[in-house]
Amino acid sequence: MSDLTAVLEATGALAGVGGLGYAKVRAPRVYWSLVGLPVTWGRFTVTYGATMDVCGLTVRPSGLRAFMVRNVARREVQPAPPKVRRVRGTSTGLRVSLRLPAGLEPTDVAAASERLRHAWGVHSVNVVETKPGVVELRMTGYDVLKRVRMPRRLKAGSMVVPVALRDDGTAFVRDYRKVPHALTLGANQSGKSMYQRNLITGLAKLPVGLVGIDCKRGVEQSVYAPRLSALATTPEMASELLDVLVAEMESRFDLLSAHGVSDLWDLPEKVRPVPLVVLVDEVAELFLTAAKKDEERRDRMVMQMVRLGQMARAIGIYLEVCGQRFGSELGKGATMLRAQLTGRVIHRVNDKQTAEMGLGDVAPEAVFAVTTIAPDRPGVAVAGDSSGGWSRIRTPETSPAEAAAVCREHAHLTPELPALAPFRPASPAEPMSDDAPSLIKPRPVTD
Repeated sequence: MSDLTAVLEATGALAGVGGLGYAKVRAPRVYWSLVGLPVTWGRFTVTYGATMDVCGLTVRPSGLRAFMVRNVARREVQPAPPKVRRVRGTSTGLRVSLRLPAGLEPTDVAAASERLRHAWGVHSVNVVETKPGVVELRMTGYDVLKRVRMPRRLKAGSMVVPVALRDDGTAFVRDYRKVPHALTLGANQSGKSMYQRNLITGLAKLPVGLVGIDCKRGVEQSVYAPRLSALATTPEMASELLDVLVAEMESRFDLLSAHGVSDLWDLPEKVRPVPLVVLVDEVAELFLTAAKKDEERRDRMVMQMVRLGQMARAIGIYLEVCGQRFGSELGKGATMLRAQLTGRVIHRVNDKQTAEMGLGDVAPEAVFAVTTIAPDRPGVAVAGDSSGGWSRIRTPETSPAEAAAVCREHAHLTPELPALAPFRPASPAEPMSDDAPSLIKPRPVTD
């Protein structure tokens, strides 16, 4: 009987170990919650002071504190680490709020993040300043970008769209009122189109107007036709559409002036025009010309886009520009337009120069991170903005059929805009079959 009991106990132990091993690979959230979090929390608690000391994140205590330690506590005065204000476990990692002593700044802690990661045995450590003098260490226990699962609680707002997952386990969102214009770059098969699909899927659910410019004959954006207020599929149509958008911008400025305000969101709701998001796919098609006669049209399009980038934020017109490369080699006006696109999302690229085009002027430290994105991880990108901050993100997989279904479901939210009516694409109620006619209405192009 005792032999049978021993066998059962050994079998149970082996099954438990095997189950944990399986969970570590197939269910990392479960493994982290059961094993990783308690172990990491304990390691952090025991080694915090020593780790901060060897990482150079301690300072001499103030004169009063040194006096009290020396004369009241009768102990040797030791350098003081940042004070731990709160430790909180999550399903993906550990959050630690630190109060920085005088003499330390957030960049000091950020510079030591790689050493802290190895010291506490976690996958990554990100440092975020939550308020002056307080930083949060966002530790992730495993690679959350390997299998993307968006957080259940997402930031909500009138112009806020969750698009991807950051490597610290939080959601990366496009907040158009904070970052009105953005540039997305990436090589073929890098996940750039999947990023756009997620963005359009989120925007389709909001009360906004979507304007598409897809000069590849609409192969990318025509499936979103039920939710588009306008779609241009050739450079000639794009030129006309941009002229209409600039005219719309000017009329909205007149409306702001009539009400004595300087921003669309300060207008009374009953007279407030609907926000517009302009989605430009493969921007190089707007810049490149094949003949001398096309250069005048190209220069006009670039000028109109620059004007929208400079002034359209106040009247609720936002630019989402996408391409493989975007630099001075595209011609006059390209660098000027890029300077207006504050948000940057750079996927895997074919050369370092493209990474520098996208991030070199806003977050130079992130250029190296772009060049290390593996080809077998589509959807991974580096997101940065003019604040100098950056993070690794990955877009959840969304098929064109899923994005098209969302657009059809929310087609009733498509606003009626008379100025854009000539560019409104025809959209069937059901998905197209292989032999179905094109979604795009042919229309004559006027000179």
